[in-house]
Amino acid sequence: MKSLEELRAIRERVKSNVHLRKEDSPDNIRVVVGMATCGIAAGARPVLAAFTDEVAKRGLENVMVTQTGCIGICQYEPVVEVFEPDGKKTTYVKMTADKAARVVTEHLVNGKVVEEYTIGSISNLK
Repeated sequence: MKSLEELRAIRERVKSNVHLRKEDSPDNIRVVVGMATCGIAAGARPVLAAFTDEVAKRGLENVMVTQTGCIGICQYEPVVEVFEPDGKKTTYVKMTADKAARVVTEHLVNGKVVEEYTIGSISNLK
């Protein structure tokens, strides 16, 4: 940091992303990334960053991206759960940053679950 102006610019940029972590409304979609030791070891940090970046880039104000501890299915890490306002939960497994970008596009924006990334997909269970 070289100046007070640069610090202010950083502050404004961070403030604009606060809505990604704050639950404002029961109408929000919640994206929860498992960030226990097993998730981090399997690559959850880039997955969390990809969700946060994609949601911010698209200006999705109805989507809250958060992290949690152990989800309990370590062999399928990184695990991401998407909670919709109607109570429906979708569990995505073996996630990557590229898969996260597709989930944002297809699921969060267009409302279509990416079935082949879910825990119910036979290809993920092998």
